[in-house]
Amino acid sequence: MSEEVDRNAQTIAEFRANEGRVGGIFEGAPLVIVHHRGRKSGQEHVSPMMYLAHETDPDIVYVFASKGGAPTNPDWYRNLTAAGEGTIERGTATYQVTVRELTGADRDRIYDEQARRYPGFAEYALKTAGIRVIPVLELRRA
Repeated sequence: MSEEVDRNAQTIAEFRANEGRVGGIFEGAPLVIVHHRGRKSGQEHVSPMMYLAHETDPDIVYVFASKGGAPTNPDWYRNLTAAGEGTIERGTATYQVTVRELTGADRDRIYDEQARRYPGFAEYALKTAGIRVIPVLELRRA
């Protein structure tokens, strides 16, 4: 098992055991567990990720395909955009979501707010500058 998969499994277990709260690098950060199907394999995957809640609509959260500033998008991003749907665990609730990729000024506004709150996201954007724009996905309760 890779180190990343092991770390994700530990984070997911801690999230579920503590009603959506975890320690370590995610302590105090809003976290969701996203369930998505492999676009080629059809296999279910689960990925923990930070999110930004919509300002007024509790049924919308935004997630960021930063992949730590890597030059390529994460697999979960490609899986979610291909399917157009998924499931999230948020706190103690689990529900279906629809997926929409934000673009232009909407994308920039949401990403900039996440980077303001969590400066690591600003660093990821610097790492990917000129290579790719980090996608922002809107996950809306179905």
